[in-house]
Amino acid sequence: MKGVARFAAATALASSLALLLAGAALAQGKPSLGAPAAATPANAKPQDRMVVDAQELVYDNDKKTVAAVGNVQILYQGRTIEADRVVYDQASKRVIATGNARITESNGTVITGDRFNLTDDFRDGFIDSLRVVNPDKTRFTAPRAERTDGETFIFEKGIYTACEPCKDNPERPPLWQVRAARIIHKKSEQTIYYEDARLEFAGIPMAYIPYMSGPDSTVKRKTGFLAPRFVNTGPLGYGIGLPYFINLAPNYDLTLTPTYLTRQGLLGQAEWRHRLLNGSYTIRASGIFQQDKSAFLVSPLGAGDKDFRGSIETNGKFYINPSWNFGWNASMSTDRWFYKNYRVRNETISSTTYLQEAISTAYLNGQSSTAWFDMRGYYFQPLNAQDWQKQQPLVLPVIDYDKRVHKPSFMGLGGEFEFNVNVTNLSRDTAAFSELPQQRTMLVNGVTSAGTGYALYDGCAVYQKNTCLVRGLAGNMSRASVQASWRRNIIDPLGQIWTPYASLRADVFSINPDVNGVINSRVVTIADPSNEVFGRAMPSIGLMYRYPFVAKTDWGTHIIEPVAQIVARPNETNSLRVANEDSQSLVFDANNLFEWNGKFSGYDRLEGGTRANVGALYTGRFGKEAYANVLLGQSFQLAGRNSYASGDLLNVGLNSGLDSRSSDYVARAQISPMKGFFLSGATRLNQSNFEMQRIDAAAAYSNGIVSGSVGYARYEPQPDLGIPRRREGLSLNGSLTVAQNWRIRAGVLFDLDKYKYDRELWRTAYASGVIGAYPTSGPFQTASTSLGLNYTDECTIFDVSYSQSYADRYSGSTKDTRTVMFKLELRTLGELSYSQNLGGASSSSDGVSN
Repeated sequence: MKGVARFAAATALASSLALLLAGAALAQGKPSLGAPAAATPANAKPQDRMVVDAQELVYDNDKKTVAAVGNVQILYQGRTIEADRVVYDQASKRVIATGNARITESNGTVITGDRFNLTDDFRDGFIDSLRVVNPDKTRFTAPRAERTDGETFIFEKGIYTACEPCKDNPERPPLWQVRAARIIHKKSEQTIYYEDARLEFAGIPMAYIPYMSGPDSTVKRKTGFLAPRFVNTGPLGYGIGLPYFINLAPNYDLTLTPTYLTRQGLLGQAEWRHRLLNGSYTIRASGIFQQDKSAFLVSPLGAGDKDFRGSIETNGKFYINPSWNFGWNASMSTDRWFYKNYRVRNETISSTTYLQEAISTAYLNGQSSTAWFDMRGYYFQPLNAQDWQKQQPLVLPVIDYDKRVHKPSFMGLGGEFEFNVNVTNLSRDTAAFSELPQQRTMLVNGVTSAGTGYALYDGCAVYQKNTCLVRGLAGNMSRASVQASWRRNIIDPLGQIWTPYASLRADVFSINPDVNGVINSRVVTIADPSNEVFGRAMPSIGLMYRYPFVAKTDWGTHIIEPVAQIVARPNETNSLRVANEDSQSLVFDANNLFEWNGKFSGYDRLEGGTRANVGALYTGRFGKEAYANVLLGQSFQLAGRNSYASGDLLNVGLNSGLDSRSSDYVARAQISPMKGFFLSGATRLNQSNFEMQRIDAAAAYSNGIVSGSVGYARYEPQPDLGIPRRREGLSLNGSLTVAQNWRIRAGVLFDLDKYKYDRELWRTAYASGVIGAYPTSGPFQTASTSLGLNYTDECTIFDVSYSQSYADRYSGSTKDTRTVMFKLELRTLGELSYSQNLGGASSSSDGVSN
């Protein structure tokens, strides 16, 4: 007869089971893990003790087993074991857990199964119907698994996924999973091995992989292969690149990416990254000895005459102390087409629709709560066919310093004192200039008449202000500028806000022009070629007045605030002697209407004379979500010479809306009638006839399911600045959630003025006797289109897109550019991306031979 003892005192029974397990552990030379104090070695650590809780304990003296039954919970070395029944076999020294068995590891990993057969320290054993959920939500399942050495899991017929199960139907296969004959997870190596594996999507096999391995979710850095890179272009042929990451140390690594191209050979790429105590830096290098040079145009239109092509890029940032840092971001390539031709990533590229350049810079920066210092240099490498390297400036150095003092104690002025310094030095090998267009006459139907087209002057062999715009002088130019300014807000008893202002600006210029800069076999001579050093000083005083009126109604709160500002200065001097390098962009709008330092964008030009700026600001709040903000204003030249009517070597200021005594009207509005819906717009209206000179308008709506935006812009011609045509465009963009996790998007950009330009070209051809097909296109000429589909959930990102950029004659393109891009990212497994140009679209601007 079996001797069976049953006890109901759970604490005593738990201690008994703990004593047995502790004795077994002592027999193996291990510290006691949960025995009462009398049976625990004096040096036992608290975390090594075993805590057992159960409803009852059953001893089987014949089989020498002890069973804990009913809501069993065992805590040991950070692990928690839960089951309906746990049996300890003294003879085999194994623990068997059945019925809702569950192990929670110290790192949060949860292991569940139908039956656990473990060693007495719970480290090794077999598990039936295993399910493992890691802290990062990755999951393993298998009908049977074995754990050895406490750190290696072997899953027989295992399945791995990073997707969460469906809440409504947990038995449904996840979006993707890897099913393998064996999955081996070695925690010491932080690696997962898959044998005879296949990748399944929604339970359907999509790819077979005999063997593969990858890092587990705990890995941040590990030597191994990364996702491959695929290439397919006409000049390069088919290609595949296989990046190999080398984890040399925790703080530095190397990535080598050999890419074999069927038409050009082997493209080598390497990236070195190094993090130090006070910063980090990166170096990337690429190079190829191209095999089929005929795929590219020869110099100066391409790099088809080069055997070796390559690039090097580097960036870094280091902290000297909490306030100071220095760094750099630089790149250089053998030719301007290399990055585009060989699809090489370059983080220094600054690009617009038609222009691209690689900007290299090095800097020293310091900042405190009241001061800011920056010193840097710039080197520009053009990457499009229109620019010439010799026309690009070398800017070294540019120094900026700004110091603000709140409530200065000097003479009890209060308010804010600001001190600014800027020093700029640049040099250029060859002058950069453009010729002003002029109205042409043409022969139409045998009658000579003024046309709407424009032609270029044949002048500029010698600089003349009425025919040439000089965008940059050849030679060396330096300038040092210092400005001290003060202002203070004073609120009187009526609530009126008075802001007095005073400043003093001083500049010193040193201009050493090279008068023999050669462009297109012509010599550019600037009117005043003498080397000279000159200066200017500009004191100014001003006052701003604001008086907000507040009204509350049943439907909202309203603030109407009239604003008036007057600034008195002497006339600007030396505007034609100044080499205008940093004030070439001037856009007069509501945003800079009340700028104390004028409307010019940089230091080379400054506002002179006495000017008044007036306007009115309205702000409204309606309920919790709706609001409106509107500003309307105008500027007046009261006395002195108008700086905006005195063009420099670039005619900056002319056609700006400020070049008359009374400026154009400017307005700005931002309105949100409801949550998620925004309207914005800005305009400049001619002061005499109210014709719109500039329009920028946009509307956007988003509610989480649908989002869309409309943008419209129109800018009238500025012939004095070399812009003879009106620029007008319309953009439409939107996205829609069509199902859970699925979203489609689309966009189109219309060039609304292009059809006029096409007709001008036809008229020119007609007048010249070259008759072509008359353009029949309407105003809605498409400049670009895009269409995309995206799926995103907790484990997968899938994105496919199509884009088309239509040929632009200005950039030398003759064919449309059509691109398809594909991206698939499986969490923890990796990312696969691919892009393909369709139709072999290329142009002379790409340096590609057609």
